[in-house]
Amino acid sequence: MGHREELLDGAAQCLYEKGFGRTTARDVVSASGTNLASIGYHFGSKDALLTEALMGATTAWSEELDRALAEPDNIAASDPDRRVADTWSRVIGLFSSQRRLWATHVEALAQAERLPELRTALAEAQREVREGLALTFHTLPDDPAAADRRAHVLGTVYQALLTGVMVQWLLDPDTAPTGIDIADGLREIAGRTDTFV
Repeated sequence: MGHREELLDGAAQCLYEKGFGRTTARDVVSASGTNLASIGYHFGSKDALLTEALMGATTAWSEELDRALAEPDNIAASDPDRRVADTWSRVIGLFSSQRRLWATHVEALAQAERLPELRTALAEAQREVREGLALTFHTLPDDPAAADRRAHVLGTVYQALLTGVMVQWLLDPDTAPTGIDIADGLREIAGRTDTFV
């Protein structure tokens, strides 16, 4: 493994342990076993190195989420409510098993405003996650324009739900919603016959 890869591994370790804002160049050098000059040579700056490491963490986050969404449901066809609860339960399971990864993703969201390259990468990942979420729970129309619109509308709602649930689990897992809570809540919202005020 070369210095570049060692620096990325060390930066990822520091991101998981200390976060973006508290990681220094010396922390990365210590974790990677390289030297300060390597950061400038390979990445130009510590922030550029941490940004690339954050993008790697975001890719890992997306892959973990894709796996959770893609796991087969034996009851999916006969019980859509159970499918929603089971899928969200798998996603929520990631919040516990991959806590450092999800916390790093939340920090990446906060850093995106100051780092245009990271913002672009996160926006692209968000578009892919939206579509994946829409396809997990819904069949899209055959008409491409209608399918794009439906995927966008449904995906943005599920993305908002995903981000909100993730933050709740990171801050207060004892009172955060379960997969069953989410399924029940969505059913209650969908069952409304009155208008929103």
